[in-house]
Amino acid sequence: MLFGNRGQALLLLHERHSRLLLARRLNSKAATPIAAAMARMLSPLPPELRRSVAFDNGTEFARHRRLHKLGIRTYFCEVRSPWQKGGVENAIGRLRRFLPRRTNLKQMRASELTAVLQAYNNTPRQCLGYRTPAAVFADAALHLKCESTESNTVVRTLR
Repeated sequence: MLFGNRGQALLLLHERHSRLLLARRLNSKAATPIAAAMARMLSPLPPELRRSVAFDNGTEFARHRRLHKLGIRTYFCEVRSPWQKGGVENAIGRLRRFLPRRTNLKQMRASELTAVLQAYNNTPRQCLGYRTPAAVFADAALHLKCESTESNTVVRTLR
């Protein structure tokens, strides 16, 4: 997500199932720092929730292969096919209500950016059965942890 002031951008990661949005402020649109930032954002997630990433065709994603070390497959959208990444485009449109292009990110405190993301992730969505992206994502993460516990495996085996 780019802003009017040169060099100001947010890296947005949009989880497709829950529609959860993760963001990180960037100092550069260079490929190496963006790949490093993405790896830091994705590495804490369970592998089941970070299987693939789709990019547009910007040069800032040239180091996408660094994500392969995390077991993440990477794909690129076709040229002039914005519908192939419609979820993140919709998220950017929603965020523009709070963060217009003229926003100066250097003057924005981290707590303000966090508040905007929390508002986005805690807004109920009709497509999620009026649940919030944060709740759907948390359920998915907890479900994965519960299935992998030893006691749960034993219970399932006994049934």
